[in-house]
Amino acid sequence: MNQTPSFFARLANGSLVLQILLGIVAGVLLASVSSSGAQSVAFLGSLFVGALKAIAPILVFILVAASIANQKKNSQTNMRPIVMLYLLGTFAAALTAVVLSFVFPTELVLVAGVEGSSPPQGIGEVINTLLFKLVDNPVNAVMTGNYIGILAWGVGLGVTLHHANDSTKQVLTDLSHGISQMVRFVIRLAPIGIFGLVAATFAETGFSAIAGYAKLLSVLLGAMLVIALVVNPLIVFVKIKRNPYPLVLRCLRESGVTAFFTRSSAANIPVNMALCEKLSLHEDTYSVSIPLGATINMGGAAITITVLTLAAAHTLGIEVDLLTALLLSVVAAVSACGASGVAGGSLLLIPLACSLFGISNDVAMQVVAVGFIIGVIQDAAETALNSSTDVLFTAAACEAAERQASLSVAPQCRDSV
Repeated sequence: MNQTPSFFARLANGSLVLQILLGIVAGVLLASVSSSGAQSVAFLGSLFVGALKAIAPILVFILVAASIANQKKNSQTNMRPIVMLYLLGTFAAALTAVVLSFVFPTELVLVAGVEGSSPPQGIGEVINTLLFKLVDNPVNAVMTGNYIGILAWGVGLGVTLHHANDSTKQVLTDLSHGISQMVRFVIRLAPIGIFGLVAATFAETGFSAIAGYAKLLSVLLGAMLVIALVVNPLIVFVKIKRNPYPLVLRCLRESGVTAFFTRSSAANIPVNMALCEKLSLHEDTYSVSIPLGATINMGGAAITITVLTLAAAHTLGIEVDLLTALLLSVVAAVSACGASGVAGGSLLLIPLACSLFGISNDVAMQVVAVGFIIGVIQDAAETALNSSTDVLFTAAACEAAERQASLSVAPQCRDSV
């Protein structure tokens, strides 16, 4: 005799997005009622983020190696159009930030600089850092979450095992499936983890410290919303020739929400790979494009660098001409692509951009300090935009390849059912 499942059983097996929303509401309520109670559940959020960060490097390494080793001859993974979309999206984000900063000029109340921080001295240093990340020791790359190095070693191992015997390839396949199952288990814990993260965040900050930077945050978040809801959909529409918003909103809902609260592109890699699997994208494609996107697809970082740099220029009364603004967009886009290779992320690249206007390093580091004050919101929104766009552009490139394949013989981008 079949029994009707209990409310909690239906909830546990229901929509993950709904469960995450319930976790957010519960976290806010707990922080509002009891600050000490919210602090006591903070470890749930730390455990969740720690689990994601722990499994992500191994997941990327195994999936990349297995996908390339088992790749059929003459098959393609459409990486070139995906990389082009990543670069276009990052530059468009910087350009959008320039436009909004001119329309809504912002001035800052500068604060003390950031002690012990060492920003890069030029684009050459950023590129140099990335190159050395590329040849990092594979064990150290996995331990430190260096995804450029992990990708390089995963690709190398996959290429060398491409001509191995079938039993060796099957071992890699079984390993990738096993790791994927572990990822699914960790992701099911997202509502509990986000409950702990939200409760701790509201209990610690309450967002009162950032109230004085409302206009700056409005420009930052406005630029990110324009990219997420206008520019990215336009790029995707040109690529897939249909209404992009169902795909855009799904990526924001199932990837962006989690990334917003974890504030870590690395931690969101397993979430994005699971979403790509739900979208039936080819594993050979997303196993490479998602970790690569977490490194070079940095539209949110480009917006942060551009907006804060122009705010510093407006504060000091520096006139910014159109040519310099365009140059800033290029510098911000290139710098953002290297943000993951620099300690401190996008904020420590602000002095590099400020140097275009002759702003001293001391003043620039005060701007960085402002960035840390608003970081609770800025970093969360930046990560949500970056991470959801990784899946969006991967899916768009895959669908475009599929459409082309329906017209002529072309590589398939979705798994056959």
